[in-house]
Amino acid sequence: MYVIGTAGHVDHGKSTLVLALTGIDPDRLREEKERGMTIDLGFAWLALPSGQEVSIVDVPGHERFIKNMLAGVGGIDLALLVVATDEGVMPQTREHLAILDLLEVRHGAVAITKRDLVDQEWLELVAAEVEEVLQPTCLAGAPLVPVSAMTGEGLPQLLQTLDDLLKTTPPKRDTGRPRLPVDRVFTIAGFGTVVTGTLIDGSLKVGQEVEVTPARLRSRIRGLQTHKHKVEQALPGNRVAANLAGLSTEQVARGDVVTTPGWLRPTATVDVRLRLLPDLPRPLAHNASLTFHSLASEVPAKVRLLDAPELPPGQTGWAQLRLQRPLALGKGDFFILRSSVGTVGGGAIVDPYPRRHRRFHAETLTSLATLEQGAPEAILLQGLEKAEPMELSSLLKTSSLSQEEARRNIAMLIDHGQVVALGTRALDPGSQLLRAVTWSRVEQTAQQALAEYHRQAPLRSGMSKEELRSRLRLPARASAEAVELLLQKGIIEELGPVVHLPGHRVELSPQQEAQARAAIAALEKEPYSPPADLPADVEVLNALVEQRRVVRVGESVLFSAPVYDRMVEQIVAHLKGRERITVAEVRDMFNTSRKYALALMEHLDQQHVTRRVGDERVLR
Repeated sequence: MYVIGTAGHVDHGKSTLVLALTGIDPDRLREEKERGMTIDLGFAWLALPSGQEVSIVDVPGHERFIKNMLAGVGGIDLALLVVATDEGVMPQTREHLAILDLLEVRHGAVAITKRDLVDQEWLELVAAEVEEVLQPTCLAGAPLVPVSAMTGEGLPQLLQTLDDLLKTTPPKRDTGRPRLPVDRVFTIAGFGTVVTGTLIDGSLKVGQEVEVTPARLRSRIRGLQTHKHKVEQALPGNRVAANLAGLSTEQVARGDVVTTPGWLRPTATVDVRLRLLPDLPRPLAHNASLTFHSLASEVPAKVRLLDAPELPPGQTGWAQLRLQRPLALGKGDFFILRSSVGTVGGGAIVDPYPRRHRRFHAETLTSLATLEQGAPEAILLQGLEKAEPMELSSLLKTSSLSQEEARRNIAMLIDHGQVVALGTRALDPGSQLLRAVTWSRVEQTAQQALAEYHRQAPLRSGMSKEELRSRLRLPARASAEAVELLLQKGIIEELGPVVHLPGHRVELSPQQEAQARAAIAALEKEPYSPPADLPADVEVLNALVEQRRVVRVGESVLFSAPVYDRMVEQIVAHLKGRERITVAEVRDMFNTSRKYALALMEHLDQQHVTRRVGDERVLR
């Protein structure tokens, strides 16, 4: 789902247009209705001609409420710039447009409102002025649609235009790490605290445990709504209302982020690529104090310029922002900087967890440029994809990132579940790494191999580790470590020398159990000279061996388990007293033949109970 955000000067008809398009009045506050002016964010939704449902965020146009506008415009996919024909381009038109440009909102349309108040010639003049203002921005060439909310003229054309634009607008990415930047907090009687926002980067589910950052408060999602409809799961790009259990409205504020626990660390310092607006009256000084806005958050910040003594209007440079308090921010998040007189500039966060840098440091500036060209996580994942499993030391060398930065981001990728480390020490130079998608295939391969094995050999406890390693199609060391990790994660289970799927148990059918009992009875009838031809299938005999109801000491020699244990006990007792024993002595001890005595002693050698010395055996 997409979110459309309005923008434009005060009293140019944004809320009236939203009401005409959706039938929903976005002005929800009494003061807004009394003053006829939007003060805070308003929300609505509609179905476009294609049937696609979209959300609308209506922002205030008055300069005094720009901070409220910024709280809503950060998560939009498409901008609807509103310009009234009776006034044309006004100061807040330009500032809102500048903000959209700094946030790199590349998809949008212009509604030229109050069409019924002017003639065609005047309309054309206003349209030409709007096109000129759009030219140096991300919205250059955006379609212009004259409309009248009063008469309905142009509204169908505007809806179709928005529908067409969204066909080429990329949806919100889904990284699997949901973030819901909170733009409203309120209470519903009988339900408790509800927060709203535009969901980005992942999905949320009812019943899911969540964390509200930067305070890192744990909660659980009691309920979810999208457009006032209850849903079990909210997907990226949706306007979402989440009912949070166990938290009061005093504990949550606009700018907080609802996410999954444990991964999103608050930060009070960010490295950024900063671009200033061209019409500023003076350059931006080093250590200037401004107000930082990102997503729905707002906080005072100090700007440390890294590559220039001061930054001239219209120029771009590297900066480190020191925030007055920690915020929940991510790499690539856009931001706006404002002063008491208006918007100064903005850009994107390049590193949300940097160290303090020296100014004019060439290595730092090179590293920042690398980060800007591609997220370090993406760089590392791309390098890993080329040759996995890959040792950490090799990935560090090929990533083009600094050792420290690469190790930090690899650790983060492991923590986030995007990379899996084989072995016991994840960040050792020799640790072997796999992307999560590759590890998922390893898990699937192991599960499928064991499932097929259990199907073909239901009376066997499991597959040997060696065979499973060969099925994984990994290098020898990696396959061995992968099997151990599968065991550690509980994907598979171990029983002696074999592995099996959790829950797999060998169960003999009544007919097979009857065969088993008959075979054991035959063995016990001639305990020390057991018959080779037993009344049971090979698979039943194998099951008896795995269950240790019988013991195989040679290819065709089996003893019942109690008999075998007595024989071993007697042999060990003899060796403890006399130190040595021969096959002939074993034969005589049990009144059996050399065939059985030899098979038993060779078996005990293999089991490291005895050791052959010439024609005799001694204890190991």
